[in-house]
Amino acid sequence: MDKIKGRIWTFGENIDTDIIIPGRYLRTFDPQVFADHVLEGERPDFTKNVKKGDIILADENFGCGSSREQAPIAIKTAGVDAIIAKSFARIFFRNAINIGLPVIKADIEANEEDILSIDLGSGTIFNENSGKTFKFEPFKEFLLEILESNGLVNHYLENK
Repeated sequence: MDKIKGRIWTFGENIDTDIIIPGRYLRTFDPQVFADHVLEGERPDFTKNVKKGDIILADENFGCGSSREQAPIAIKTAGVDAIIAKSFARIFFRNAINIGLPVIKADIEANEEDILSIDLGSGTIFNENSGKTFKFEPFKEFLLEILESNGLVNHYLENK
């Protein structure tokens, strides 16, 4: 899982957990219900058009708000393979890693629907449309192992 390739969906700043998955959908434990409504208030076309392997590109403070774990679950279940943002709320960042969703802190230039190739181990993002390469802090080996195991619980179970 240290290499990811997909098309991007762009979002602005301060995308909070209520925007990601509104509270009215939290009366269930079904991740597919979350995925069916993820980001619908911000981008009504998102849930209908997001595809497995897509990537979210956002501005500052992605995942702010509450500590609801359903937010990264909704994004991952919808098919998103990674989120790139200029900054993340700390608890969202940790929740995403815990469920095996890569979150990358980087400031890159890209347009909606550009295709990005991400190498988590080397810390590079290549925009196939513009030909530009961007750097970010490479993921440490233990984070790559958690992501490869599809989350912290699976990683623990595989290594106990």
